[in-house]
Amino acid sequence: MHALHARLGKNFDLAQRLIRYQKAIVEKPKTLRGSWCSWCCPCEQNEHGKFVQAAFEEVRLDLGCGKGNFTLEAARREPGVLFVGVDIEPLCIAIAAQKICDEKLSNVVVFCAHSSLLHEYFAQGELARIYLNFPTPFPRKKQARDRLVYLDNLLVYRDLLAKGAKLTFKTDSYPLMQFAKTQFVRAGYTCTWESDNARVERPDEPMSQYEEKLSEQGARVLAREYIVDALPAQISQVEKLSLVDYLPRDLSLMSYIPHGMQGTFINLINYEAKHNGKRLDSHGQPLQ
Repeated sequence: MHALHARLGKNFDLAQRLIRYQKAIVEKPKTLRGSWCSWCCPCEQNEHGKFVQAAFEEVRLDLGCGKGNFTLEAARREPGVLFVGVDIEPLCIAIAAQKICDEKLSNVVVFCAHSSLLHEYFAQGELARIYLNFPTPFPRKKQARDRLVYLDNLLVYRDLLAKGAKLTFKTDSYPLMQFAKTQFVRAGYTCTWESDNARVERPDEPMSQYEEKLSEQGARVLAREYIVDALPAQISQVEKLSLVDYLPRDLSLMSYIPHGMQGTFINLINYEAKHNGKRLDSHGQPLQ
């Protein structure tokens, strides 16, 4: 989620940051496809006192890792797991890389990439888990394909997940969660756990920066965990794409406005007030 941008000092040099902390940044992730578990893992001594290349237990992907808060905390807790943070924003990658280098963590790396290209960086079945923590909602219909939970993206992820591996999705956005549920079904996933207040049910889990910020603003953490199941006989996108279509009919029932939809919500409320409770649909037309 990148709607909130960091304020940078006038002397902040992104290019220099990327170079300074390049140790934690994967420059050529395509060359590591299929070999992430052994790459960058510290050498260990075998029973004969010789150094050998060790291997991580598994590889997990934090997609849309932002500035790395969740990724780093998860890496601290499980040193035997390699955590890979991927984000489309170079600024986020630079900040996350600095944190990794400052803490001298050896089981977490980051790189900049678009979600649609993940199959170029990871082999089939290579990932033990994928985290989608508070991704940008992109509420408009024309932006739907940019959502990390859009059907096309979910089809990419399913090929990268190992058998029985989980995908965890968290958001503060009720309409995004409702839309996502339709997409996971169409992409052949089965839900194994769901919560509409995940921070209460799993209080000890690492927090992303946005989860922390939005929770302080009164957001409840909506969460779902999925595993890959059989593909449907037909795979097609026929769901409504605007998140407006997934809002409750009675907006007064919403005690919290999802991040990224504040402007839309205000416009809908104002329209209802002026037109005796009538509601606009995603095309800007009054609902019957």
